[in-house]
Amino acid sequence: MPVGFIILVTVSVLILLGVAHRVLDRLRLTDGGALAVVGAILVGTFIPDISITENVAVNIGGAIIPIALAVYLFIKAGTAKEKTRAVVAAVAAGAVVYGLSKFLPAGPEENQFMNYQYLYALIGGGIAYLLGRSRRSAFIAGIMAIILSDLVQAVVNWYTGSPGRTVFGGAGAFDATIIAGVFAVVLAEVVGETREKMQGGTDKKDMAFESGKFVKNKDKMQRNGGDTGEE
Repeated sequence: MPVGFIILVTVSVLILLGVAHRVLDRLRLTDGGALAVVGAILVGTFIPDISITENVAVNIGGAIIPIALAVYLFIKAGTAKEKTRAVVAAVAAGAVVYGLSKFLPAGPEENQFMNYQYLYALIGGGIAYLLGRSRRSAFIAGIMAIILSDLVQAVVNWYTGSPGRTVFGGAGAFDATIIAGVFAVVLAEVVGETREKMQGGTDKKDMAFESGKFVKNKDKMQRNGGDTGEE
């Protein structure tokens, strides 16, 4: 069974069980919205690729929907700093993935112990987390890293007259795009939670998120008789 499919099914189960609520909240997604996205990706996978040119095509489930989600999250980013990190992380991770693709084969072969697309996804997702830092930036960068790598390859093919065909999200829901995005946000969540516990908790644990920024939780402050103004 394809790894990407397993990941999406696992994500869906976690959402239904309420386990992923904290992560989704930080991504500014509702449970219903996240399930709708997962469903759209799976459905889009079975829709034939859309040809843009003779050698360039795009898959709805593997590229269009993930890109749309990344754009939505980018718009929802709370600060300019977070947006900048997402862009820098996406470009850096995309460059590394493209560089690796020049040395490693793109698809599974009999003498390979793994599909290198998964390696691209893991490395791209890891770099996306390291430079993106926040859950949202890491997720955006993880998705866009693979897309940007494919975009560079398409431009190179066009410039050199190569007959190679580029299909964005070519494996649909099972593409490296999905794996990289999910892996990046999982890393951000696990490492972030570990750091917060080691530091005795987050400095925003008693705050609420409103209008794109954290503010003091008015209800809790009123119960404690404290100031209710914004930080």
